[in-house]
Amino acid sequence: MAQTKQNTLSEEEQDDGWELLFDGASPDDWRGYQKDGFPEQGWKVEDGMLMVLAGGGGGDIITRETYGDFILKLEWKAEKGGNSGIFYRALEQPTQAIYWSAPEFQILDNENHPDATRGEDGNRKAGSLYDLIPAKPQNANPYGEWNSAKIVANGSKIEHWQNGEKVLEYELWTPKWYEMLRNSKFVDHPEFGDMHEGHIGLQDHGNTIQFRNIKIKKLD
Repeated sequence: MAQTKQNTLSEEEQDDGWELLFDGASPDDWRGYQKDGFPEQGWKVEDGMLMVLAGGGGGDIITRETYGDFILKLEWKAEKGGNSGIFYRALEQPTQAIYWSAPEFQILDNENHPDATRGEDGNRKAGSLYDLIPAKPQNANPYGEWNSAKIVANGSKIEHWQNGEKVLEYELWTPKWYEMLRNSKFVDHPEFGDMHEGHIGLQDHGNTIQFRNIKIKKLD
């Protein structure tokens, strides 16, 4: 059976409005958070993968474009003990880190990173809305294996998918949402989750994480 070529769009995907955010060779669709260009250290493109490097100090990266309603797909692979995240609808604030505005799809080696047992009810494990809502079922593959992630953002309704299964859904801007935030570490950041449009971000958490097949479809 022919092997699927990575970092490409099928004719069907092209007809359906999908766009590549990484072509396997260039990081041109990305730049550093609060930076004009792509980090000169800490990130690299190698063998068709966009990689954040352990201890590289490159910082988080964001898309040059902003997105409101969309479906985002990508694949990620963690080193042993790896930790990262996918941010969405991020507001670029000069004096604030990206995680104070943007909800985060957690990327984690659940078996070897201590965050897996922190938080509440597994809400820091892979696929979770970081520190808020756990991914259930918890179906992440172990370190060294590829995982697929899909985020659906359609108005106030958000879904996280991991390895082909929907692992959580939630609704923004409801009384339940604001009550949850009041009982979280985001309580002093009213901008958190408040954006209707923003950047997609990939986190530099000091561990080697590989990304590929990053694609997005804007929803009408």
